[in-house]
Amino acid sequence: MAELSPILDFLPTYWHDGPVLKNVAVLVYPGVAPFELGVLCEAWGLDREDQGVPSFDFAVCAPERGRVPTSLPGFALEVSEGLDRLEAADLICLPAMPRHEPAPRPVVEALRAAHERGARLLSVCSGAFVLGSAGLLDHRRCTTHWRYVDELAERFPLADIDCDVLYVDDGSIITSAGSAAGLDACLHIIRQEFGAGVAATVARRMVVAPHRDGGQAQFIESPVPDFTADTLQPLIDWMSSHLHEPMTVETLAARAVMSPRTFARRFKAETGTTPYHWITNQRVLLAERLLEESDETIERVAARSGFSNATAFRHHFSRLRGTSPQRYRRLFRAPASAQPAG
Repeated sequence: MAELSPILDFLPTYWHDGPVLKNVAVLVYPGVAPFELGVLCEAWGLDREDQGVPSFDFAVCAPERGRVPTSLPGFALEVSEGLDRLEAADLICLPAMPRHEPAPRPVVEALRAAHERGARLLSVCSGAFVLGSAGLLDHRRCTTHWRYVDELAERFPLADIDCDVLYVDDGSIITSAGSAAGLDACLHIIRQEFGAGVAATVARRMVVAPHRDGGQAQFIESPVPDFTADTLQPLIDWMSSHLHEPMTVETLAARAVMSPRTFARRFKAETGTTPYHWITNQRVLLAERLLEESDETIERVAARSGFSNATAFRHHFSRLRGTSPQRYRRLFRAPASAQPAG
């Protein structure tokens, strides 16, 4: 359990008393990184209503309307919305921004005003430096790309920084690590607001996992795994479709034609976590869907999710989600009127 604890320490509660998320703005200024901007546009800007996903009033805005240079030479944006657009936003997203100078004063003032009125703020990668410039990381848990954590700590010594997690939800401030971790944070917010089913639909559309185990620490010392064997993806696909069945390292190793020790080492190298933790987390994700979308009893949900009994299910669910299965169902079960017809 020790290797997963840094992630569990920062797993947020999945409920809050704020308004339903409807209005999303992405804030950019010169030097913004295009890829991280694209991540946010992909998560919040596409219309997926045909798949049962809520659409958002979405906009990209800047301190000054017009041409905004990016971090790539010869690649600029044309932005038609100014900072006044932030006044209506429920969620304000900050892609990776230049780190080496403070954020523009108008940006700092706009972010502080949005935070004071209750908007949520999400940063991706070095976007955390913008939040730091606004004083919004003081005495807060937060993260950024592992390459920048020392710099962030030096510039904002009152921030409580952790480099071992993919993202941190500290209530109204959500910070994420590198580029892909921005997607993890976005999917987390979608799950929080609209439930596991909607998050899974969005993830499937983007061809990414709805929830990743592990943290960015696995990328720090060995960015490229030092193994040469074939991927375990076929086995992982099989595991995903057989979560209701008993699984042990020994049986999985035999299926992968490896020794248990080699299999366990290879599995962690490819997934960032142990087989036990991966299976447990995937079973909890499956249980969330069943709790949201079915009337099955807790005992039946436990069995269909692969837990040995309801007691074990309650234990693992409460440990990973910070609440009981019954309370999760009360909070996230869609009303009958909201269920799809037919």
